[in-house]
Amino acid sequence: MDYQYITLRERPALREKAAQWFHSKWGVPEQAYLACMDEYLSKETEYGWYLCLDGEKIIGGLGVIENDFHDRKDLAPNVCAVYTEEEYRSQGIAGRLLDFAVEDMRKKGVSPLYLVTDHIGFYERYGWEFLTMVQGDGEPDMTRMYIHR
Repeated sequence: MDYQYITLRERPALREKAAQWFHSKWGVPEQAYLACMDEYLSKETEYGWYLCLDGEKIIGGLGVIENDFHDRKDLAPNVCAVYTEEEYRSQGIAGRLLDFAVEDMRKKGVSPLYLVTDHIGFYERYGWEFLTMVQGDGEPDMTRMYIHR
């Protein structure tokens, strides 16, 4: 398939559509996404937002933020909100987005990256390693933290 992998800076007009899309997947307030996206678009931060498009439709995405709602503030920045639309899964879209973000951050001198997930076996395919367990904000159970060096 001929999908487009872009940063939000390449298509800033997608800002509101992207914030709505991430909100619909994760339930985090749209305003929180817009605030992070605005910091990125105004170059206050290099922590970016990455999208996969099928035509004009957002079918996958992820962001890089300081902290993804956990107690280990020293493990930053964090890849967050990794999502691929169900009908587009198993085509390597999330893996390409992860590689894209890791490379983009590395070019800007930002490495390693961290991410929290309950998935076991998925992120390892893309060079991520299990690092430690972290406590999610307001979560009763510990969550897995991965690192990409």
